[in-house]
Amino acid sequence: MARKPARMFRRLERPYTRHEYIDGIPGIRLRQFEMGNRSATFPVKMSLVAKEAVQIRDTALEAARIAANKFISRKVGSSNFKLKVRIYPHHVLREHRMAVGAGADRISQGMRAAFGKPIGRAARVFPGTAILTLWVKPEHFEFGKDALRRAAMKMPTPCKIVVEEGKELLKGKI
Repeated sequence: MARKPARMFRRLERPYTRHEYIDGIPGIRLRQFEMGNRSATFPVKMSLVAKEAVQIRDTALEAARIAANKFISRKVGSSNFKLKVRIYPHHVLREHRMAVGAGADRISQGMRAAFGKPIGRAARVFPGTAILTLWVKPEHFEFGKDALRRAAMKMPTPCKIVVEEGKELLKGKI
């Protein structure tokens, strides 16, 4: 059966995170949480911040991570930045698979508010939560900003880029 669109799981619902009671939870699809040069220190720190309360699926987080990492590593090299995913998809998404086809409406009438089976994971995000954080050198600020902008396109919520540290080093660029 095809995967249902992510817009069905966008609004915040009651958290469902007790993994010890849930059978058959799919693993998270987020492969890495930190990329780039993890040991170096970079003076400029910028974050991708959510503007609305939303649930972000682990597949959207992975797509945003890949987009940002690929762009910034191609432009400045893999040793000139550090990228970190700041949220973890704890919430288990459920779906009640209904029968489709001719006459299926009669079969599924009695199961309107069914509980459902686990199908994926999501991170519950509130306004002002940092989703991704990127550390770069001041000369690579524009590339970092563009990498976070590309990652924001993969998110189900409007996002803004906030420079948290190193503003004094970027006098004419902000």
